[in-house]
Amino acid sequence: MIGRGLLGLALAAVLALPGPQAGAQEFPSRQITIVVGLAPGGITDVTSRIYAEALSKVTGQRVIVENRQGAGGAVGAAAVQNAAPDGYTVLVFSGSQHVAVPAMSATAPYEPIKGFAPITLLFDLTTLVAVPANLPAKNLAELWELGKKKPGGLSFGSPGVGTPSHMLAVRLGRATNTPVQMVHYRGGGPMMADLITGRVDWALASYTVSKGHFMEKKLRALAIDADQRWDGMPDVATLTELGLGKEKVARWFAIAAPAGTPPAIVKKLNEDFIKASKDLALIKRLTDNGTPIHTSSPSEMAKLLSEENDRTKELVQALDLKQK
Repeated sequence: MIGRGLLGLALAAVLALPGPQAGAQEFPSRQITIVVGLAPGGITDVTSRIYAEALSKVTGQRVIVENRQGAGGAVGAAAVQNAAPDGYTVLVFSGSQHVAVPAMSATAPYEPIKGFAPITLLFDLTTLVAVPANLPAKNLAELWELGKKKPGGLSFGSPGVGTPSHMLAVRLGRATNTPVQMVHYRGGGPMMADLITGRVDWALASYTVSKGHFMEKKLRALAIDADQRWDGMPDVATLTELGLGKEKVARWFAIAAPAGTPPAIVKKLNEDFIKASKDLALIKRLTDNGTPIHTSSPSEMAKLLSEENDRTKELVQALDLKQK
């Protein structure tokens, strides 16, 4: 028979054991690292740093952004997939590019769906169908007509294989029966320089990067890839208005943790990122940058990611874009 003293010690020991929610209740208790798989200075990097600042206020912990660029975001994605599933290392990524890289490469070092625990969407990227100011096309219909007449078709400036711009241009070309010659660059900077000078006929340019060129009349916007018209360019019609809404790719950016992260910690991260998205300074900076805030539940994000993955795989197979 156990004496009262021993019984009391045993009971105290049991009560001292961490319960199933203890980790979540204490989370976060140290620095959180947001991994960006692209170079510093781009829209993903800049916006992630704005979110990191707001998230730090919410959690009371230091939040840093770490750039692990390479292979179209694959290096960063692999690093997070293989990180400890404790919520302290997370990945920010473009929905379409995240699934396009492994869809096109047999040796991609990460699994876009099974390798991650979705947390929330973060923001959308406002993108414009842009042409050099001296190109004769004044609207999309004239652009497609020009492409059908030009030997070899229109040259399209892509910031890289598998990027959202690349995939959307392919879809638009197919939908309109317009030949498109892909000219792939290592990033948006070199592509934008050639677009302005007319070395390529058209491109999909983010509002953030290109707004100054439109104001200076170096570029002309023919359409906008957004859910509704943009306040900064209210006269530019959306792709949906022009009958091309079904061709849109995932222009949303999201955050995910490694697969196996406890659901309670995923829930806490979701709540904290959504609280951060309501920071007034963050709202103004993202809105001014043409990156409207777009949050979600983990399940909503998982559904969108799965749908984009299926669509991208079908497109890669149809166009034989798979790389050995």
